[in-house]
This record gives sequence, structure tokens and C-alpha cells, in this order.
Amino acid sequence: MGEVFAGRYELVDPIGRGGAGAVWRAWDHRRRRYVAAKVLQQSDAHTLLRFVREQALRIDHPHVLAPASWAADDDKVLFTMDLVKGGSLAHVIGDYGPLAPAFVCTLLDQLLAGLTAVHEEGVVHRDIKPANILLEATGTGRPHLRLSDFGIAMRKGEPRLTETDYVVGTPGYFAPEQMLGDEPDFPGDLFAVGLVALYLLEGAKPDSKALIQHFAAHGTPDAPQGIPEPLWQVLATLLQPDPDARFRTAAGARKALLAAVELLPEPGPDDEIIEVFDQLGPLPPGFGPEGPLKRPPVTTPPPLPPPPQAPPARPVTPPPTRAPDRSDDFHLAPPDGTPSAVRDSSPAAAHPPTPTPTPTPTPTPVPPAPVAPPQPPQPSTPPAPLAERLPGPPFDEDGYTYPITRPYTAKPTPAEQFTPPTAPAPVAAPGGVVGEAPRQQHRRRRPGPPVKVAVPVLLLALVGYAVGFWALSQL
Repeated sequence: MGEVFAGRYELVDPIGRGGAGAVWRAWDHRRRRYVAAKVLQQSDAHTLLRFVREQALRIDHPHVLAPASWAADDDKVLFTMDLVKGGSLAHVIGDYGPLAPAFVCTLLDQLLAGLTAVHEEGVVHRDIKPANILLEATGTGRPHLRLSDFGIAMRKGEPRLTETDYVVGTPGYFAPEQMLGDEPDFPGDLFAVGLVALYLLEGAKPDSKALIQHFAAHGTPDAPQGIPEPLWQVLATLLQPDPDARFRTAAGARKALLAAVELLPEPGPDDEIIEVFDQLGPLPPGFGPEGPLKRPPVTTPPPLPPPPQAPPARPVTPPPTRAPDRSDDFHLAPPDGTPSAVRDSSPAAAHPPTPTPTPTPTPTPVPPAPVAPPQPPQPSTPPAPLAERLPGPPFDEDGYTYPITRPYTAKPTPAEQFTPPTAPAPVAAPGGVVGEAPRQQHRRRRPGPPVKVAVPVLLLALVGYAVGFWALSQL
């Protein structure tokens, strides 16, 4: 979508450029049609005054392309006019070269008709040239000409915006009096019309300076090749260097042209057919014949939620391995009736069994377990003390029981009384020989010191008590 001026004119694409501004194809949202918009490029006081003069022209004529409306937005201003698609006379000459006299007479008649309407409003155009004369895209039908670009036009009697010695216009299409700095007048426009007619008939820009010198030195020259004499007489009158020798009005020149057309031969079948093409080209994307295209709203689908991820597995730390305490390990002596030679000569002792290798099972692929959605964290409950979770007497973290601490005045319960250990029954070793138990099986550790240490200590304590009582009895 293009830039919108004052909420009404939407700029579509540029179609031309001039000295004071660029011409755009624009869409009028109020009238629902395409128009040509001339956007002012400069904003100085001199240019703004010319803009005000140009947009103030309101000439309603089929062969005049005058401003229709204007708009301003911030520091930019523009005025609009009808959109003419067939290009200018320069495009036609570029496509076909010199034109037939009958076709040129049709174009001159329309140009003089439009210029008559402009002069009746008291306006001098001052810049008539092929690039400012536009054509409707009529194809092979009758051409339709429109005079445009009133950027330097002025009403007779208005103050000039330039100095007296400064010439405004397009070089090559000046009237002699314009070059001398005279006040703009209608005959100056008629001189430019004669130069445009020569351009159409010859297919090239005429040398106005050489033509003026020839007229001043030798008078009216003969008709150039290819131009009928009746038509040349009208053009020679328009090209007179003396403005008083020209037609005084555009309406008078038009009457003389119509009289000359009556004397021209009829167009022949060999004459080339002129087709006026559409020079603007197709509309840019986003615009159609009925204006800007309605774009469906772009809906962006919401982003998909990320897939649930399983919480990271916590590394399992194995419990610390404690080396077995062998401080109180002891082995039972073999029975008296079993000689040592029998034990040593047993087949099991002489030839230990050879372990059979176990075949390694082939791992079976396990399908991946489904990932469970993350669960919200649950408040953790501290575990109960170890003594409360297991029945029986208290125990330490190694699984060994320990005596309940009681006051020293309390009497021991039957469960707390010391029970001397009983020797375990002899265990039959592999092979049928009664002997010591396998080393892999160890006796549960009892609380207190080992028996080898406890007995001598008790005896020493008794001796101490006896010596103490003996000493007390001697006192």
C-alpha cells in the first residue's frame, strides 16, 4: 500500500517528473478512481507561489488538463488532475516518426481549441511543447489531445515571479519576444504552436533560431518537402518573428486551419494508421482496476507448546562399602577324632572344583519407556527416626543392636542380662568333612569387647576389689 495524503489520495507509482515535482498515479478514495497527482518537491516561497497559481486554475475543457483539487500533509503538498494514459506527442513521434498532414491537422485543431479556452481565462501558458501535450489511449480511433502543465503559466497583468531579464520556458520553443524579456502575451503561445506543428510533420525538433533568422532575412520561405501549401501558409503565419504579423488569437488561427484542411487531399489507403498505446503499463501488485485490493488479514497460528520433558535422572550414589572387621574372628578347632591327614587328603582339598563358565546372555532390546509428564513437586516429609521404624531394641546404622541406656540404680531386666555365647555347631564343609565354616559367613558382632579381652579384665577387676577390701580391713 502506498502513502496516503490527507486520508484521501493514495500514491501508487511514479509516472513522470518535472522541474518542480514528480507526477504519480494515485487512487482517490473519495471519488473511487485513479488520478494523476503532482507532488511538490521543493517548499521555498517562490515554488509555493507558483504551485498556488497552478492549482488555482479551474478550466473545464475536454482538451485542457487543469488541476482539479489539491491536498497538503505536513510539509508536502500536491494537486490532482485527470489521469491520461496515452503519453505525450513525444511518445507518438518516437513510435512512428513524421506524421501524416491530416493526422497533424486533427491534433492542431484540438490544441488550438484548448488554447482558446485558456486564453479566454486570461492565462498565458508560456511552456507549450510536445512533452506537455498529452494524449488519451484511444488506440486506432480518433486521437484526443489535452494541454497540460501550467507550472509557469500566468494571467495577464499579474506580477512576474522572475526578474525582467530572466527567461522562463523550454529552450527551442521560445518566441523571439520572450527571449527579449517582453511581457508574456498570447502570440507567444501561438509561435510555440507553430514549432510543435513542424515537429509533428518533420519528426524532429525544428531549429527555431535558424528559422527566425531566415524569416528576418528572406521573408517567408517556401513550404518544406512533404507539407502541403495550404497547411504551410497557416504555419508560416504562426511562425512570424514579429508578434504583430501572427494571428492575434488562438481562435483566429483555428479558423484558418479549418479552411486549409478543406484544401488538403483525402487520406490515401497507403497512409499509416496511428495507434495511441497505453504508456503507463500495468498497475503494481496490490492494486486493481477498482482500486487497492483488499488483503485478507494475516493470522499467525499460535506457537505449539513444547513437548513435555522428563525430569533429569538423579545419579544413584551407591552406599559406602565398609571393610569387614575381622578383629574378633576366630575359627573352631577340628574335632579330636578327625585326624588332620584326613582333611588334607580329601578330594575337595586336593582338587578344588573348577567353576563352570556361565554363558553370557544376549541382551534383548528394551523399548524406551514412555516419558511421564513432569509432576509438580510434592512437599517432602522427613523420615521417622530409625529407632521408631523397626521393632525391637535400638540399633545403629550398621544394623547392630546396642543395650538400652538405663539409670545405674535400675535393676537389669532379664532381656538385658548377659548371656554367655554358645559355640556354634560345626558346619560341614564342601566334601562332607566337618570343619570350619566357610570364610564367607561371619558371626554377627556382639556389643562390648571380645571375650579374649573381657575375661582378663574381669579377673583383674576382681583382684583389685579383693586388694581393696583387704586394705580396708587393716585400717
